[in-house]
Amino acid sequence: MKKSLIVILSIAVSIIMSSCSTHADLYRHTDYFVEQLSTVYVSYGLVGLKYKRFTDDGKYGIFPTGRLINVRIESPYATTKDYENLRKDLERYYRGNPNVNKVYICQGGTIMIDCRN
Repeated sequence: MKKSLIVILSIAVSIIMSSCSTHADLYRHTDYFVEQLSTVYVSYGLVGLKYKRFTDDGKYGIFPTGRLINVRIESPYATTKDYENLRKDLERYYRGNPNVNKVYICQGGTIMIDCRN
């Protein structure tokens, strides 16, 4: 009885942990910039590098330019597939957000979150 309870609890914890976002810190930073564009700033200007942020683990760099938010994977070994998977995650996360028009991979290879009017 005790062993089966432990097994059930272990399974429940693993399901809960796997459903948690692996990009929570990234979303926290991108949400900040998206929110600022809808409440505080009209635009971050041509060179928004002074606003650049990194996730706590250093895996992603986020910086705004104009009304676009650029997301870059900081690993020099990031592949096109890595960017495509991240684009899909961000697109799914921002679906239905009226402040975000589009999430796409730009010609430079990084991801843009488009908040233009």
